[in-house]
Amino acid sequence: MNGFLYGVALQWKLDIRSKSLLVTCYIVPLIFFLLMGGIFTSVMPEMGSTLIQSMIVMSVSMGALIGLPPSLIETYGSDIKKVYKANGVPICLGLVTMFLSAFVHLMISCIVIMLLAPILFEATLPTQLPFFFLALAIYILVSLSIGSVLGLTVKNQAKLAMIAQLLFLPSIMLSGIMFPIDLLPDFLESIGRIFPAYWGYRLMLDHGFCFENLWYLFVSFFAAVIVCGIALKKQKAK
Repeated sequence: MNGFLYGVALQWKLDIRSKSLLVTCYIVPLIFFLLMGGIFTSVMPEMGSTLIQSMIVMSVSMGALIGLPPSLIETYGSDIKKVYKANGVPICLGLVTMFLSAFVHLMISCIVIMLLAPILFEATLPTQLPFFFLALAIYILVSLSIGSVLGLTVKNQAKLAMIAQLLFLPSIMLSGIMFPIDLLPDFLESIGRIFPAYWGYRLMLDHGFCFENLWYLFVSFFAAVIVCGIALKKQKAK
């Protein structure tokens, strides 16, 4: 247990110094929030009631899909994996420590957005804060699990960047955070339902915490866990 806690603490320190994580979990999402928050609330004043949820979806999606996978490739595609084996460290330790560290960083980023939005843009705070934070935690877990699948299964950094963008952009454009989903053609709305961002956004809305918005996230999470387990077994066998 002490070794595990040491691994988590070490990963936290490494992530704090990581420029990639700083950009994907803090700088870009917060700049997007500062620039687009005013535009959204000016063009569509009614968006003030959902601005926090919208900006959080963007922040979590970027951190999980673009920030986490490259770190996993660096660990499991390098000699670090051999160090794990030589010292009898479970092969899953790298994934678990990076997952937990990314979870904390994304949660901090989301809390910053939640605190600043009412001050800067007169956004409405969620009325059911316990359910909101529970929904946020679930959405972060699901998003990071999908990012973990990318990091463990895609071996090439260039391919990873392309696939991550192919997941990230539709997650943002088709989830309903940029404009009402009703404005989209039916086939694009159906495609949007494939991405967890669609369900995570609705789960975080006031009175949105219900099984209708939860079931798909649970299915996505457990499917991702199974894929990660298979990928780690293959890593161990190499």
